[in-house]
Amino acid sequence: MQIGIIGAGFIGGTLTRRLTALGHQVRVANSRHPDTLAELAAETGATAVWAGDAALGADLVIVSIPQKNTPDLAPGILDARKESAPVIETNNYYPQQRDGKIEAIENGTPESVWVSELLGVPVYKVFNGIYWKHLLNKGAPAGTAGRIALPIAGDDPAGKDIVSRIVDELGFDPVDAGPLAESWRQQPGTPVYGKDFDVEKTLKALAEASPERSVEWRA
Repeated sequence: MQIGIIGAGFIGGTLTRRLTALGHQVRVANSRHPDTLAELAAETGATAVWAGDAALGADLVIVSIPQKNTPDLAPGILDARKESAPVIETNNYYPQQRDGKIEAIENGTPESVWVSELLGVPVYKVFNGIYWKHLLNKGAPAGTAGRIALPIAGDDPAGKDIVSRIVDELGFDPVDAGPLAESWRQQPGTPVYGKDFDVEKTLKALAEASPERSVEWRA
């Protein structure tokens, strides 16, 4: 697959490493000049590009940036991807720790719904709750006992199927976490967030989640 990744931090950089190792062609960008990603590109074989070029011809796009930086992405930045190419967003809202107050999220808009509205495209929420070192090193073949499960929230079944195949290829069990409107079930502070649960425990944790943000995760 042709995959565009916007963001080269812990999750974006890890996905660049994992996906290129699996044979995918990756174009990766950060908020700066492509030369700042020369080391990552040399290590992985990915192509470092400007952020505005990351989605060009992509079968899949991954947006993995600090939540507070989402409004800074250029309008139409994802328009050059292939028709119907899914867009994954891995972001988390950390109001006290990094992002400051985002009014819409504080008022109850799920984080990924807010991102989707800003980007102007449907998105799929996944990879937001796994520790990056575990994403890098703890993938396992399908059928492995205790294989880590990753919830995927999103609305279009066809796109969710593509995302699920990528999750499985990376070594994790994909779990349908419902529509994007219920993506709050995997936000920071929920029972599934940051856990290496298997499918059964992931489904249980998603069902036990509350839409009310805890004090730690409010501005």
